[in-house]
Amino acid sequence: MALLADYHTHTKYSRNHHGKGTVAQNVRAAYEKGLRQIAITDHGFNQVMFGIRREDIPALKRDIEDAKERYPIDVLLGVEANLISSQGDIDIVEDDLKDIDILLCGFHRLVKSTSRRERLKFINKNVLCEFFGHTSKKQREINTNAYINAMRKYDIDILTHLNHACKVDVEKVARVAKETNTLIELNGKRLGMTDEEIMTCYKCGCKFVINSDAHSPNRVGDCHLGLQAVLRLRLPDSCIVNYNNIPTLKKERQKKRS
Repeated sequence: MALLADYHTHTKYSRNHHGKGTVAQNVRAAYEKGLRQIAITDHGFNQVMFGIRREDIPALKRDIEDAKERYPIDVLLGVEANLISSQGDIDIVEDDLKDIDILLCGFHRLVKSTSRRERLKFINKNVLCEFFGHTSKKQREINTNAYINAMRKYDIDILTHLNHACKVDVEKVARVAKETNTLIELNGKRLGMTDEEIMTCYKCGCKFVINSDAHSPNRVGDCHLGLQAVLRLRLPDSCIVNYNNIPTLKKERQKKRS
């Protein structure tokens, strides 16, 4: 059993020292750990403190090309987009997609929403729910619909740290993830889902991806929490897309069809 790819890593392009290393350092770490593919997925553009700037994308592309010349490993340019409204909007526009190989999406605090009302209703409300340790049935329904709408609006490859800081009806989200071929992440730093919820995703036919969510080069490929969950629950290797395998991502599938 070998983990061949890590699709969730951050670099200094996640601003204000949120990401600690360079692209080359992340890629080198992945290569030295025997990975065959790595994605650089800095925080989305609407993340106020840590998000990558759109004007930095050309420099990021150059850094990725330089790293690919130095190390024999495939490097993808991605973004961990932010869910920014209860309608399922994310901070990606059509023009961004030409530069992106892989699209991740998750809920984060401190993001610009689509309106003041949405910021209060969706972003701030979930921050309060997390602070008080309780999410109402109504808020959970709002959150669930936001994820469902996002998966149907955008070609999202991976939902990151599902159920962390934004509680949802996992079964409803899982059913749409299966329908849209969206991968559910088992995060190396935090698991928002209980074992029962992970098993619910599995029973719905979802595929999982184990990622590090590394914010420094030494954490690239460090996926112990996700791996422990797989072993503990005895999930079959076949439902983990980066076990002994390199999956075909949505953009690659689209290219093959066109």
